[in-house]
Amino acid sequence: MKICQYIQSNSPRPEKRLGILTDDGKVIDPNYVWACDYEREGKYNFWQRADYTCPSSLSKILNLKEDPIDFLSECYGLYLFLEKVGDLEMRDGTPVAFSLENEAELKEPIDQISTYRDFYAHEKHVAKGFEKRGEPIPEAWYEIPAYYKGPTTGFMGPNDEILWPKYTDILDYELELGMIVGKEGKDIRLEDAHEHIFGFTILNDISARDIQRKEMSIRLGPAKGKDFCSVIGPVITTFDEFDFKEPNLKMTTKINGELWSEGMSGDSHYSWAQMIHHVSQDEWVLPGDLFGSGTVGTGCGLELDRWIKQGDEIVMKVDSIGTLKNIVGNKKN
Repeated sequence: MKICQYIQSNSPRPEKRLGILTDDGKVIDPNYVWACDYEREGKYNFWQRADYTCPSSLSKILNLKEDPIDFLSECYGLYLFLEKVGDLEMRDGTPVAFSLENEAELKEPIDQISTYRDFYAHEKHVAKGFEKRGEPIPEAWYEIPAYYKGPTTGFMGPNDEILWPKYTDILDYELELGMIVGKEGKDIRLEDAHEHIFGFTILNDISARDIQRKEMSIRLGPAKGKDFCSVIGPVITTFDEFDFKEPNLKMTTKINGELWSEGMSGDSHYSWAQMIHHVSQDEWVLPGDLFGSGTVGTGCGLELDRWIKQGDEIVMKVDSIGTLKNIVGNKKN
């Protein structure tokens, strides 16, 4: 399944709602699906029942349902049943699904992130960064899957304008795979770690390189070099869609139609299981946590000595997930 957040295109007060994206470009609203079914059964308080059974919030579903993927699959199955019996609208005319072409617009695919951890797991990217400083990769990098923690706010989705803060002159993109946790755990065994994965999305970790360089030179950060903007989407593809526990997906970035970055998610030195196991040592991993893989090799301007500009179009594509497109905004005054 492909899980998303959407807004109705022509709504005067658009509200972000949980959706399931179909292969033919429809966004199914699982909350509406349950309301429609309860109304069909003649329940008086069908909206209350629907909100209780299936809140329009992925973070709530991840935190309240024992198996979120199975539950969302049940929602999709209920939609197929309603489609079969020809009952895909509420009595007031509210539909349970919308066309992505002209009725719905995708936003960032999760409404609330519990904790954001971004790793540094791709050796090609790490090696290039230390090479620019005339240094080898530290031995410690091969010993633990290191990461930094970022803010859980400020995330944006497909087609949103990327913020260019007033305090930076050098902005960069970073092509990463993002992983959403679907099950809580502490001291998770390595062999059990994959059971905690909900799904994968595209992550563009926007960086203010001049500010980041200053922060890291004094052994702190990244902070203001990273904390202003990150992009995720367009959907979360659930873990059950992948044939392997560690999917090896082709990842690309085009700037204004020109290919800048190309890599494979499987090139990571550390597996997702190793990352989950490491984080969970004497610490809770929670549903709705976002893990970033770190930049794939060639996946940013810093490696290429090429820099994005105001007004540039950034298009990231990852197999089995989709395409994440954004325009770089003008520098704030």
